[in-house]
Amino acid sequence: MARIGVVSISDGRGHVHARNADFIQSKQDALVASLREAGHEVVVGADLVATNSLAVSVAREVAAADVDVTVFYYAVWSFPHFTMLAADATRSPLVLVASTDPTEPGLVGMLAAGGALDQIGRRHTRAWGAPDDAELAAKIGVHAQASAAVSSLHGSTFGRFGGRPMGMNTAVANTDQWMRKFGVDVEEIDQYELVLRAEQADGAEAKKAREWIEQHAAGVHYDGDKLTPELLERQIRSYLAIRDIIDERNLDFSGIKAQPELTENFATMDVTEAFLNDPYDWNGPKQPHVCATEADMDGALTMQLFKALSGTPVLFADVRHYHADRDIWDLCNSGQHATWYAARSDDPGENLSKVNFYPEVFFFPAGGASVQHIAAPGEMTLGRLTRENGEYRLQLMLGEFENYDEATNKVLVDQSTPEWPHAFARLDAPGEVFLSKFGANHIHAVPGDHRAALRAVAEQLDIRLDEWSRGSGS
Repeated sequence: MARIGVVSISDGRGHVHARNADFIQSKQDALVASLREAGHEVVVGADLVATNSLAVSVAREVAAADVDVTVFYYAVWSFPHFTMLAADATRSPLVLVASTDPTEPGLVGMLAAGGALDQIGRRHTRAWGAPDDAELAAKIGVHAQASAAVSSLHGSTFGRFGGRPMGMNTAVANTDQWMRKFGVDVEEIDQYELVLRAEQADGAEAKKAREWIEQHAAGVHYDGDKLTPELLERQIRSYLAIRDIIDERNLDFSGIKAQPELTENFATMDVTEAFLNDPYDWNGPKQPHVCATEADMDGALTMQLFKALSGTPVLFADVRHYHADRDIWDLCNSGQHATWYAARSDDPGENLSKVNFYPEVFFFPAGGASVQHIAAPGEMTLGRLTRENGEYRLQLMLGEFENYDEATNKVLVDQSTPEWPHAFARLDAPGEVFLSKFGANHIHAVPGDHRAALRAVAEQLDIRLDEWSRGSGS
């Protein structure tokens, strides 16, 4: 799950600390046991902090273990300057946790320490409760999970194939800002490299993959023009080429411009992008590699964060249409709805049995297969990192993917582009608010409710959180 450091802060008077030490230790032991029971790795300070020098040495020792978050624990009244010294010795996010046992003033210690940190502008989160309270452990775990996700960005490399697609400003980010804010480098790669590598890719591997797709998919609908076995293999060879480039250049996530150069002269990247984002291919299980269509940088960054929090593939889609009569959004685009979203099964065959590979439509003269399915139903977290006046914000909401009978599904997909993948989403946000304020044409989703961790991500990144729900109306 996460690596959590625990440092207990005590009273600086020797005789008071001697009286309280066993009490503090018992509370700390219970908290550590609760965190470990929740599945976390816990790094415990070697001593209770009751002196200036221990505040520094214990905090440094815990920080050296590369923890995702550091808990300063207050079971009794604690000298606040110990917290200040310990905070200076660690760079991880801080969670100040107070015991609520009324026999000792742990809350007082936490509030005094928190106020001191506020005065110097050191960000932190506060929590309180019984040390064996599962809800307390869960809250600490959320902040640790968020910190691990944020930390995973630092030192990573984004591979950007091509430049700005079709004048799409929201797909392009400032590389200096990315490095300063997120610690992410950007490797610029010409799309011609992809074409060259695809032409040199293993033909036998491409044939094997094509036959695997034909065997497991609901249908591969060759038309002799926009979709032929040769075109499908070209798309697969593009996947093999990008996999080689990813390995060679140590890319952590990526994006492909595609339009218009590749889509008009080579092939669409739908198959390539879908299987990069999938947790499998014809050779078996693999780690999903986030790849954003149209080289959408902030989209890819959002997806990389979502993936780190959820451990699943991440959906990428256009906000295509709002069916006001149903209060349903059609999230649809040519690009990579990973095939995993068709059933969200660990069995690739179950997912692919709901996926059709159709000839691409008139937008894309070069042809190739689109990867079409309707996303399986379930609770979803949706959102995106967007920018307003150059500053990042996280726009966030909960939603539900829905699915209907075959006739209704057909009516809905036929109103947009039936050859493309669709997710029918009921958003916990008023349509007027969403359309008035959402800062991009692309949106991203993962299964489950990850809002608590994403709130913590926004706090740790010091970016604005725009969270929408029916209740708030804003």
